[in-house]
Amino acid sequence: MEPLAPRPDVMAFLATRRSRPAKTLTGPAPDRAALEPILRTALRVPDHGKLEPWRLIVLEGAALDRLAALTEGLGARQGRDPDKLPKQRAMFADAPLMVAVVAAPVASEKIPEVEQVLSAGALCHNLVAAAQAAGWGANWLSGWMATDRDFLLDGLSLARREFVAGFVVIGSETTVPTDRPRPDPAAKIAWLSE
Repeated sequence: MEPLAPRPDVMAFLATRRSRPAKTLTGPAPDRAALEPILRTALRVPDHGKLEPWRLIVLEGAALDRLAALTEGLGARQGRDPDKLPKQRAMFADAPLMVAVVAAPVASEKIPEVEQVLSAGALCHNLVAAAQAAGWGANWLSGWMATDRDFLLDGLSLARREFVAGFVVIGSETTVPTDRPRPDPAAKIAWLSE
């Protein structure tokens, strides 16, 4: 392994990284050969204790249609806002490809669950960044479906302790979004020297 050296190209990429709105992503999506290196790269996240408290489920085609129908039906049965259900359904129905990042905390006396959940969040970000670095549009979504026990069991067969840290949509971008306002570093960064 080479020693660390400045990577201005990577810094420039990270400084200008911008999620692509999911509704602007379309097919084609990466095929398996293109997606596998993105997924391998995304898995390189901080993981205190090497517990690997996460896993990935790649969703495409009929699986996305099934989850769209489940979202609509389950949301209606649960009395969720009927005005929001079409958008929530479209999250799956319109996605060219989606990766569910499953937070799967492991019982550990040494590593708190919150650290494991944060590792799953880091995986979501890494996945978006890796997809974009490979030339694909990507967006990290959630919604009530990410933590709803009925959705998680019926839709993804998740275990009781598991939930979705993020649904990452990946596809071809149809438009390049303008940048959004960013935080003022002076308002968000404190420097302590004592």
